[in-house]
Amino acid sequence: MTYKYQKPTLFQAFIPIIFLVIVLFINVRIFGDASLDGSNQILLILSAGVAALVALKIGYKWEEIQKGIVKSISSAMASIIILLLIGALAGTWLLSGIVPAMIYYGLQILNPTIFLFAACIICSIVSIATGSSWTTAATVGIALVGIGTALGIHEGMVAGAVLSGAYFGDKMSPLSDTTNLAPAMAGTDLFTHIRYMTYTTIPSISIALVLFLILGFTQGGSGDVTQTEAMLAAIDSKFNVTGLLFLVPAIVVFLIVKKMPAIPAILIGALLGGVFALIFQPEVVQSVANWDGAGWELTFVGLMKSMYGDINIVTGNGVVDELLSSSGMAGMLGTVWLILSAMTFGGVMEATGLLKRIAESVMSKVKSTGSLVASTAGTTMFFNATASDQYLSIVVPGRMYADVYKEKGLAPENLSRTLEDAGTVTSVLVPWNTCGAYHSNVLGVATGAYLPYAFFNIISPIMTITFAYLNIKIRKLKDKKPEMEVAE
Repeated sequence: MTYKYQKPTLFQAFIPIIFLVIVLFINVRIFGDASLDGSNQILLILSAGVAALVALKIGYKWEEIQKGIVKSISSAMASIIILLLIGALAGTWLLSGIVPAMIYYGLQILNPTIFLFAACIICSIVSIATGSSWTTAATVGIALVGIGTALGIHEGMVAGAVLSGAYFGDKMSPLSDTTNLAPAMAGTDLFTHIRYMTYTTIPSISIALVLFLILGFTQGGSGDVTQTEAMLAAIDSKFNVTGLLFLVPAIVVFLIVKKMPAIPAILIGALLGGVFALIFQPEVVQSVANWDGAGWELTFVGLMKSMYGDINIVTGNGVVDELLSSSGMAGMLGTVWLILSAMTFGGVMEATGLLKRIAESVMSKVKSTGSLVASTAGTTMFFNATASDQYLSIVVPGRMYADVYKEKGLAPENLSRTLEDAGTVTSVLVPWNTCGAYHSNVLGVATGAYLPYAFFNIISPIMTITFAYLNIKIRKLKDKKPEMEVAE
């Protein structure tokens, strides 16, 4: 774009971001984990107001600012629909026994001789199935830390393995809010983003697993695995666990490989989950209904609740009960709210040339693709440390760098991948970040104790920067196939 009115100074362009960082820092100090419940969204709106005041100062009219906000929000509508459908999919996959089956078979690979290696894999499976590193750590993670400590393994090593697996799964799962947020901010689609992340993520987790295998063999031990056996028994007592359940995710993967658009693919996955729930878990379907009725009415209510609202499946095992819960579409509304607030802020910054002014300053120092990716990674980690929230480490740099990548001829998935490689996974390494504070508290292990062993989280940003400097799998806009372009 060209500046229609007075060109903003670099200081003016930074005023809304400085304001945002300061108020978010204060907000997290006061609210802690509860800052994710809505106060961060309010501060994004207030920051958008500050940006609007700067824009009015340099000559923009409110009508132009509002038009920019509407355009920005419109560009995220596909991502919002995907998020809601993913909420429905998570519910039917839980109800049908697909998610419990993933956890059930994943737990069985646990072997004390290779405990750290196995712990990382188990948490990867659970996190991919649930789309949440927080849920994984608070359920299976707690159990694994307890078992590992009983085996005499350093608690920091166990927590590092748990978080490496949890964040690998969180990052690669289409059910994850950050995995949906990053492509929405960068301007690409969900499955293109996930496919492109595999280039850096698979090598990163592979190196981490080798390191955990080496560490694991040095620990020895063959302690009691009673907790794991109790979890397996709890799942087995409630669900009809069978390998046939994996037909549903296999079909969804096939559709993705065939490049079916995300919205119909996820909708099909959610509906198939409901069908399999009727076939394999009819009693579970009726048990979650909590409705005055019988027969088909209970079944209908149970299926509907799994797609739109809260369901909790009680097995009698506290750890498993925490894991086997879903909030359906309603559980995604907080993230939808965050996206709307973020796009409001980004829309003002973008439409009025403030982001462009900052980008110009960055571009003047960027001499290569490697330095651009390194700058992006550095910015995301800066926001993790200052704004103390992983979502903001994706949102603000995502909007800040989107046009820069386009001007450099780089496909938006380069940006979305970097946002996740450096933003999502490093949040847990900052003690005062909401993620660092949460996991440290839940696992009962200090951030400083697990940080040296969170191999995947440490390696990921290094891997993405290395790929950029070596020009490995850096997709150019001209290389993109039509089906990989964003419809918006």
